[in-house]
Amino acid sequence: MKKLFFVLTVWAVVARAHDTWLQPDRFAAEPGVTVTLDLTSSDGFVGFQTAIKPERVARTVGREGGAGEVDVKWGATMATEQTLRFPVMLTKPGVAVLGVELKPRLLELAADKIEIYFHEIHASDELREKWAAVAEPRKWRENYTKHAKTFVRVGEPAAGGRAWAEPLGLKLEIVPERDPTALKEGEALPVRVLRDGKPLAGFALGFVSLGEAREHVAVTDEEGRASAKLDLRGAWLVHGTDLRRAKTADREWDSDFTTMVVGVK
Repeated sequence: MKKLFFVLTVWAVVARAHDTWLQPDRFAAEPGVTVTLDLTSSDGFVGFQTAIKPERVARTVGREGGAGEVDVKWGATMATEQTLRFPVMLTKPGVAVLGVELKPRLLELAADKIEIYFHEIHASDELREKWAAVAEPRKWRENYTKHAKTFVRVGEPAAGGRAWAEPLGLKLEIVPERDPTALKEGEALPVRVLRDGKPLAGFALGFVSLGEAREHVAVTDEEGRASAKLDLRGAWLVHGTDLRRAKTADREWDSDFTTMVVGVK
């Protein structure tokens, strides 16, 4: 494994991007049990705040089982004020991998919010320079898409099974490089980031424990790899934003937000 571009850092979170994530009501279940997945958005990983509207969901995708994996069958959604809920019955022993992609949306960002946004997503100097080079009068119009992913351990997976290591095919995806359902407090979680199935280098990832006002930040190496120590038990969010200049006249930026939720014992 090659070295990270930047040393892993820890810093207090002052403001956070509006993350959207998928979280199961349990990270382990017996075969035949229905697990509820909550899809929600929040300013930081502080608990369920705002439900995603059903019509915003572009697709759901999932696999369960070890050898001979099968597609997960998602049940009908149920909306609350805080979450959009998906029931899924998991029947095959192994690690179920579950993901959701939302439809793109266009936003306009006020000038006084841009620096805050750059700070939230750990924007590179290159991105800042591209924005500074835009001629006045400047607008910020951004077409963004969100991708969310999580895992459930079903029964006792077969020895050597690596279903969790296979991408779901999300446009921007975080792929764990160790079993995300067997993490223990104090252990490191190595991951790889893929954009359109290819490693994404120089990508800033945040690792944050539920309700914690701090964040571990790591930047992927040239093979798209990064790692952080998960030093508290409970749910953890891994997240990042791929912001890039648009090539069309109706907007200045395109972006993809990606999140992955795992449980630590």
